Amino acid sequence: QVQLVESGGGLVQPGGSLRLSCAGSGTMFSRYAMGWYRQAPGKQRDVVAVISSGGSTSYAHSVKGRFTISRDNAKNTVYLQMNSLKPEDTAVYYCNAKLFTHELWGQGTLVTVSS
Repeated sequence: QVQLVESGGGLVQPGGSLRLSCAGSGTMFSRYAMGWYRQAPGKQRDVVAVISSGGSTSYAHSVKGRFTISRDNAKNTVYLQMNSLKPEDTAVYYCNAKLFTHELWGQGTLVTVSS
């Protein structure tokens, strides 16, 4: 069973960049589809980006062209590179892993975009 730990959140000015990391434990990490979700205060949790076990990616319209999801199966890690950050990107970002009906979440990492 995979367990997930996110890192890399913090405070950044508008236009800046951050890279989030999600480290997974367990021997089956490469089989999981991985995703990043975010939840702003008072709002529902929404998908930001996903990457399949084979490396195919998809993005929410609001982040397309600014965010990049990638994975390094040798390191059991998935990344979210976030560029050109906007105040509306402020949220708690969660890592997600899915394999068939099995789904796991990390504890979340806070990203604050503010001047």
